[in-house]
Amino acid sequence: QVVLVESGGGLVQPGGSLRLSCAASGSIFSSTAMGWYRRIPGKERERVAHISDTGLTNYAHYVRGRFTIARDNAQNTVYLQMNSLKPDDTAVYYCNGIFQQFRGGSWESYWGQGIQVTVSS
Repeated sequence: QVVLVESGGGLVQPGGSLRLSCAASGSIFSSTAMGWYRRIPGKERERVAHISDTGLTNYAHYVRGRFTIARDNAQNTVYLQMNSLKPDDTAVYYCNGIFQQFRGGSWESYWGQGIQVTVSS
């Protein structure tokens, strides 16, 4: 089993910054893509950013230029630096990762429990 735990959320004023972290633990042999999603109240969960195991990144248009995703492969951790936050960024943010628990095993998707980010004055 692989467990993902997010941290770093909270309340911030418009224009402020937050840094989310997501640490994966458990039986991990290898990982590929990791990423962040969010669920805004009343809406479907949406993709925020992805990063490959080689560091290639991809962002949703509504966060491009404001958010930066990064990862530490040795620590199985992914980060999301969020700058110039807007009230529309208020959501529960979820971490996702694709992991292989042993050599030759299947690749499985795992999710964190979610963390609240609130942007308000």
